[in-house]
Amino acid sequence: MAPGHVAYGLRAQYGLLVAPETVEAWERGEMSPTSAELTALAGVLWCSPGELLAEPVTLREHRLARGMTAEELSRRIGLDENSYQKMEDTGRWKANERQSAALTSTLGLTLAQFVAASGKKEELAELLRSAVTTRWQAYPKPLSKLLPVPKEHLERVLEQLYGEYQSRMVATLSWGGGGGTAGAGDAGREYLAEIVDRFWAVAGGSR
Repeated sequence: MAPGHVAYGLRAQYGLLVAPETVEAWERGEMSPTSAELTALAGVLWCSPGELLAEPVTLREHRLARGMTAEELSRRIGLDENSYQKMEDTGRWKANERQSAALTSTLGLTLAQFVAASGKKEELAELLRSAVTTRWQAYPKPLSKLLPVPKEHLERVLEQLYGEYQSRMVATLSWGGGGGTAGAGDAGREYLAEIVDRFWAVAGGSR
């Protein structure tokens, strides 16, 4: 359907005054439709809002993919709309465990998607890097505050990651691979760079 036809459908069916040039900008990814525009656009094109979006990452993208307004989502997870909207706008999720669980359930998020959408991916990476390079026993508690995962499960995962990292360092030094200490450093940096993906592979939670 040509941009002009889409613009006409938005105006005729939903009363939205959208220029064909705006529709073209949406198609090119130069602009993003509002929640109301996305819902209307899906109606005009006979598809779901989620089909019009790339793989969602942010809270807003996940919400739009589900065809929900901020008001509807905030009500279902037990937050007032202003508080939710602020968290969506800043990309930082600050709510209690029950509300986090409700958000995950309502939007159908995996643990990995929740971490990314709540703006906590780098915080998770920092905790994991510290855990495998120092004493992993000190990190199940702070991680359990970040993720709705049983502490006992986190302990098993961290112990395995710690063992993998230390084994890689020792093996590189012992075998003289890559130039001794320098090689060990390279091997360690490579492992740490991929620590979040490795965590999900061991812990589950689907990347």
